This record gives sequence, structure tokens and C-alpha cells, in this order.
Amino acid sequence: MTVQTLHKKHRVGVETARRDAAHFIDGNFTRGSTGKSWENRSPIDNSLIGRVPEGGQAEVDAAVQAAHAALEGPWGKMSATERTDLLAAVADEINARFDEFLAAECLDTGKPYGLASHIDIPRGAANFKMFADTVKNVSTETFILDTPDGKSAVNYGLRRPKGVIAVISPWNLPLLLMTWKVGPALACGNTVVVKPSEETPLTATLLGEVMNKVGVPKGVYNVVHGFGPQSAGEFLTQHPLVNGVTFTGETRTGEAIMRQAALGVRQVSFELGGKNPAIVFADCDLDKAIEGTMRSAFANCGQVCLGTERIYVERPIFDAFVARLKAGAESLKPGRPEDAATNLGPLISQEHRSKVLSYYQLALKEGATLITGGGVPEMPQELSQGAWVQPTIWTGLRDDTRTINEEIFGPCCHIRPFDTEDEAVRLANSTPYGLAAAVWTENLSRGHRVAARMDVGICWVNSWFLRDLRTAFGGSKQSGIGREGGLHSLEFYTELSNVCIKL
Repeated sequence: MTVQTLHKKHRVGVETARRDAAHFIDGNFTRGSTGKSWENRSPIDNSLIGRVPEGGQAEVDAAVQAAHAALEGPWGKMSATERTDLLAAVADEINARFDEFLAAECLDTGKPYGLASHIDIPRGAANFKMFADTVKNVSTETFILDTPDGKSAVNYGLRRPKGVIAVISPWNLPLLLMTWKVGPALACGNTVVVKPSEETPLTATLLGEVMNKVGVPKGVYNVVHGFGPQSAGEFLTQHPLVNGVTFTGETRTGEAIMRQAALGVRQVSFELGGKNPAIVFADCDLDKAIEGTMRSAFANCGQVCLGTERIYVERPIFDAFVARLKAGAESLKPGRPEDAATNLGPLISQEHRSKVLSYYQLALKEGATLITGGGVPEMPQELSQGAWVQPTIWTGLRDDTRTINEEIFGPCCHIRPFDTEDEAVRLANSTPYGLAAAVWTENLSRGHRVAARMDVGICWVNSWFLRDLRTAFGGSKQSGIGREGGLHSLEFYTELSNVCIKL
């Protein structure tokens, strides 16, 4: 297949993906009963993708009731092997419909095909298989107890599903981060009600077709579209039959959900905001540090929870680093997601663009030196209404400015020099957030030493976004509660019970 044919196929796929979204409740697609809906518009050119129904209390209650009933139905009676075989089939069907999921994801988000085809869709499918394998191979504790009467007792642990899980997922990696929660929840025997972001409804809806195709029982996977306050999100987190809430998004939203979850003492698992640092030492491999920081600052148009917005560079290489990152940022090519040359997509929406541009203006008011960017790129007429912004780099800001301390979530970063290792660690940790960090050094001892001092959930040394899905993932401080990944996900998605049998 020629490159031109491939691009034509992808463009046709994008147009085919335009559709109205629907709720998916108890195995059926429905528009609901509220009569409310909103327009889903493409961030690429602001064209209409379709309409999305807004769910109310009736839709949420129907979805939760269906999920609760499924726990007592065929799903609850399945063996772990039967469940995990179904989830493997879900992964296979996602891969069989790869192009369809890719077109829908890129239409909703505007991200380049090159990014989504290597990360979003493969990981979206892999999350089901990985957690299915984890559940099949995990063991629990067993003890022999000597009793006072000279007998003995056997104690062993059982992992039981928690129940109905509310999954509230974000818009930046819609399929990947939704299945990161749905995969382990279902593998452990729970049922789910998903409230996807109002910005990205398509792949969560499409997954309902997959569930029906492979034979997942009705009520196991449900989707209700809507917003947060006084809409589907709030109604879902308030529902008394919801046994746990998992959420990825802003810290303020997490606080609101936590207040709702306190009623009935439901557990929560949160990945929240971040203002992630990178520390670049003079002994680093500069080529690797530039390549890694280009990704961590600008990948997905900067809309990555783990992305880097604060960069601390040791003074001897500061000027060289700034110059090379500037050249890299200016080489990025915005455009349609299906075009092979595109390596920078738009922001998710006009509203988010306004927020990011307000920080671009704020940085200058706070005294930043603009190295590159700072505005809106010139785009072809057909794309001029999209949510485009320029990759932006600043230097010269004080450490106490809002630009340095507040999460922007756009393709931007500030670069500051440092002189000592202790200074770099202090600057990196001087934030209420603690999600991720990156350290660039060829000194192995320094890499270990500095990583151990980072107040974050994950610290990369000489890499970024390199993930082993078996490892613990989550944030510290205001960046989250709990850990997911591998066995750590089971701690949230199961209740551990002890059985004691006197022999």
C-alpha cells in the first residue's frame, strides 16, 4: 500500500467515525430520557462530529442497577478463567477493529495517527490482556496457626470483587486511561459504569459494541455520558450502589469526588494534577536528554499528566540545552492527524486553548523571557478554527510565580539553571504536586541518589513514559491517592477476605 493510499484510507476512516454518541446501558445503546445533548466538535477544525446525549439521574440509576444485577447474574457466577478469557477476546476485538478505534480517537482528540497508533490503541487493548494475566497468576497468603488446644488452623486469603466501580476517565488519553481502569476492574470480577470525558465520547461508546460482540454479559460494562456537577458525574459518585470510584483528572475535581465518596465510605483511587520537573545534569547525554524532553514537554500537545513543565538544567550546559530545545520545538509540524508529517496536534477544545493562552500571557506579565512560541500558529484556512497553539518555551521566571506553580497542561515549559545537586532536588520538590519526574545523568550513582529523593510516584532516569504495567503507578501529595498497576490494582479492585479453618 502506498503512502498516498494509506493517508486516503485514514481520511476516509476519520469521516466514517463521525457519529452521534449514545449511552450504553445493560447491553443496549440508548439516547436516554433527558432530552438534553451537546455538540461534539473536532479540535482539528471545529467541525461537527455529532451530538452526545447528557445522562441524568435516571440514566445513571439504570446503569448502576444493571451493573449491580450483573454481579448476581452470569458474570458473578463465572470462574476467573472464564472472565479472563472474555477479556482476552475484548483485546483481540479492539485490535481487529484497530483502524476504527484509531479514527474515532483521533477525531475526538485531534492527536496525530503516529502517536495514537503506537500508544493509545495498542495500550487500550493491552490493558485487558495484561490484567487478565495478572489475575490468573496472583496468589494470596496462607498461614498455619498452632492453637492452644494442640490443634492447628489453616488461614488463607480470598480476593473478592469490590462490586460496582464508577470509572471517570479523562480526555487526553481516552481509551488508554479508561481501559487502564476497566481492565483490572473486570478482571477482578467487578462491573463498571464509565463516565467518559464530555470532550471524548466516541471510543468508550465503541467499546460497548466490542463487549456485545465477544459475549460479555449485559450490565457488566455500562457508559453514561454527561458532565460533572448536577450531571452524570455527580449522580454517579453519589449513587449508594457504587462501591468504589476511580478517577483521573484535575485535583479540584478529585476533591469534589472524594467528598461525595465519603457518603457511604466508598474507596477512591485518584491520579490527579501535576507540575512535573525534569533535572538535566551537565554529565548527561545531551542528545538523549533533548529527545526525551521534547517528548515530555510537547507530546500530545503537552496534554499528558506525566509531562514536563519545569526543567532544571545544570548551568554549564544551560545555554546549549535552551538553544537545542528551541530548535526542536520550532521543528514540530501541526496538521491533520492522518498526515504523515504531522507530529503536533491541537489542544482538546477552544475552551482549553483559552486557558493555555491565558497562561502564555500571564508568563510574560510575570517577567518571563520568551524563547519561542507564545501564541497561535498560522494554519491553512481549513484548519484555522481548530484549537491550535504554538509550542512555547520560557526562561527567567521567579520560583514563586503562578506560571511555575500551576499546571497549564499545554505544550510549554520553563527552563531554569541550577548549580548544585541539592539545589536541583529542592527546586524539583518545591510544589504541592508529586506525580512524576525525569532525571538525566550518565552518573549511575547520581541517578539512583537523586531518584530516591524525588517526592513523586514515578521517577524516570534517562527516559520518559517508559512504563512496565506491572509496577505501582500513582501520585504523591496532591497528585493522587492509591496505586494501580499489576498487583497494586488488585488492592483497589478487590476486597481481601481471610478464611480460617480449624483442623
